[in-house]
Amino acid sequence: MKDARPNFPLPLSSTTGGARKPGTPAPVFTPQTATRNAASGSKAPPEAGPAARAPGYVPAATGAPTAQRSDLAATEAVRRAMVTRIARQGVNDPQVLRAMEIVPRHLFLEPAMSGQAYVDASLPIGHQQTMSQPYIVARMIDMMCAGRKLERVLEIGTGCGYQAAVLSFVAKDVYSIERIKALHELAKTNLRPMRISNLRLQYGDGMLGLPQVAPFDGIILAAAGLDVPRALLEQLAIGAHLVAPVGAEVQHLHRITRTGKAEWTSETLEACHFVPLRPGTI
Repeated sequence: MKDARPNFPLPLSSTTGGARKPGTPAPVFTPQTATRNAASGSKAPPEAGPAARAPGYVPAATGAPTAQRSDLAATEAVRRAMVTRIARQGVNDPQVLRAMEIVPRHLFLEPAMSGQAYVDASLPIGHQQTMSQPYIVARMIDMMCAGRKLERVLEIGTGCGYQAAVLSFVAKDVYSIERIKALHELAKTNLRPMRISNLRLQYGDGMLGLPQVAPFDGIILAAAGLDVPRALLEQLAIGAHLVAPVGAEVQHLHRITRTGKAEWTSETLEACHFVPLRPGTI
């Protein structure tokens, strides 16, 4: 399989703002599990220094200190171990696993949280939101792709930008909507150094989707509603998959396939736990 890595740099004409400024490290929160699946018992990887980057992101400076090279090797090692664990949990699409191996999850977290980046748990990103655990990110993308290379994909709930970055490796064009302005700005800051050319970020109400860009070859929701908004179902291309958590106290992942102009089928995948899907912007 050819490397599906997007071109760098990322123009992100819709992404503006500066790099994250260093400050007082945020307190370490207890990870909240995003979904209770069978895999458990993973230990937190070594703390990854801020210089660590995935291959193909920010080029290493010539003559970089040995300590930086060691940090990079350690980060890549724990990321490969994460991918091995995800594969054992049943995700076996090579393009999804490759994307998970490339994208540096620790760079989407505050420095104080980076040592927990590759544990199979969701982690807080502020504003009562979380970054989903690695397994659930890979699982949802795997079920949406179903072995296909997708043209146009929509993500509802950008959050810190991590899942959007992973999606950029499995689709030709990715559109991601975030309703919380502060998180939209955070995602832009996180993604800018990675210079991903096929990713567009949108601040708005995700429940409305992006009708001006539809139809989509895949849609993925990072928040759970009692049902999937009709607007999103209408923006799904015929034959394409939408993957979303559905429910309130008890939630399950669902994969919805559009089979006709006004026909959809749904299958339940597994239990999960996500933040609630909400309308509007803040």
